[in-house]
Amino acid sequence: MESIYSLDIEMLQEYFLSNNQKKFHAEQLFEWLYQKKISTFSEITNLKKDVIKQLEQDFSIEPLEIVKVEKDTDVCKYLFKLSDNEHIEAVLMKHDYGNSICISSQVGCNMGCCFCESGRRKKVRNLKTGEMVLQILQVEKDIKERISHVVIMGIGEPFDNYENIIKLLKIINYAKGLAIGSRHITVSTCGIIPKIEEFMNFKLQVNLAISLHAPNDKIRSQIMPINKVYPIKDLMKVLKKYQEKTGRRLTFEYILLDGINDRAKDAEELSKLIKDMNAYVNLIPYNTTENIQFHRSKTIQIMKFYDILKKNKIQVTIRREFGGKISAACGQLRSKEECK
Repeated sequence: MESIYSLDIEMLQEYFLSNNQKKFHAEQLFEWLYQKKISTFSEITNLKKDVIKQLEQDFSIEPLEIVKVEKDTDVCKYLFKLSDNEHIEAVLMKHDYGNSICISSQVGCNMGCCFCESGRRKKVRNLKTGEMVLQILQVEKDIKERISHVVIMGIGEPFDNYENIIKLLKIINYAKGLAIGSRHITVSTCGIIPKIEEFMNFKLQVNLAISLHAPNDKIRSQIMPINKVYPIKDLMKVLKKYQEKTGRRLTFEYILLDGINDRAKDAEELSKLIKDMNAYVNLIPYNTTENIQFHRSKTIQIMKFYDILKKNKIQVTIRREFGGKISAACGQLRSKEECK
């Protein structure tokens, strides 16, 4: 049975109209689901009993099962069990400006980035929209606080699950949905060019982050197989087109790997690559795992890389580190509890 949380407002409106009901019932239902956060349809008081009965027959309102919660300073990692007994993870991060959650979009991942723990398990399936929405709702319920920022950077490649991601964005941004501002939502992709081209026509001003991690094809192809399909030259071409059309600033994510992509010449080459773009670089100190044999760049090398970008007038930040002690940091999430 389909989860009610997989339907965006237009789909619910169509559902009610097709059942000879009023279109505005969709707005009412959204408010019960996302503002009042009901757990059963029977809690709804402003819909007729026959409408509620029909909803009960047609849709599931079941939550995700939280299997485990691990905590570190300002971080909680959630292990969820799905209805088919698969597992995914999401990470809550507490900031001065609010609560941010990093959610997963797939069970497993086919991108095969060499430095990423999540990709050690090949893609099993896409997450349904409701399974992504419920990661947010379940964490809000657990902490009894509102989540104000969402990043889709967990397990999986979001643009490999494009249609469900678009529905998710509409639901969490909608005023009677979770009402999370579009500028507080970030989607990350390793660079699936056809989907970036589609995304530039998406009306919401959602942030786009590109997992770049290398300044040239030689290095990027070694650590990110996707580059053999969509090389840097083609990626940059579509990103410039994206900016011309949307006017949105891009984020380039760049994990620093000792001796691989963290040298001074790499920083110089990266500066030349993006110098004319409205973008900033988010440098990410590598988070080691017991299964992958890359090493973290030395602190002095990270700062040298940062200084070269600054010297070349590139906007750059070094990502604040979260959750390394509980394997909740960037690149450490796993798609199944047994995958250790």
